[in-house]
Amino acid sequence: MPKVQLAFTKHRNSFNVKVINLESLSVEQIQALELFVKNRKGIFDFDTYTFVIQKKIEFNEFVSLIKYSNIEATCQEMLIIKKEKSRVGFGQYKGMYYSDIPDSYLIWLKSNYRGFDKEFIEVELKKRKL
Repeated sequence: MPKVQLAFTKHRNSFNVKVINLESLSVEQIQALELFVKNRKGIFDFDTYTFVIQKKIEFNEFVSLIKYSNIEATCQEMLIIKKEKSRVGFGQYKGMYYSDIPDSYLIWLKSNYRGFDKEFIEVELKKRKL
């Protein structure tokens, strides 16, 4: 059975984790990951093999949580370079840069928002690989 491979990417107010080898994992391993995310009130997106948890944590804290949950995994930290300057023009994050809003809100916008800022949302989703 292969070991779960996770890529952790930290953003200003959140983080996201990509399951690199999701397709080669067993059903039990995937269920363990789903339970891990659900217990932390997170969102798992099977289209992009990523999940987010609505709590800002550091990479070392994330690794500790994975070990504590008895999930056999290798974790790597991914670094991003920010250069976008698009601002949210509506809602609770109005005035913030798209690069600074939480992953969970971006994923929600992906499914629920149809306004003129849709292209900025799509760009940010692609940058975060969500």
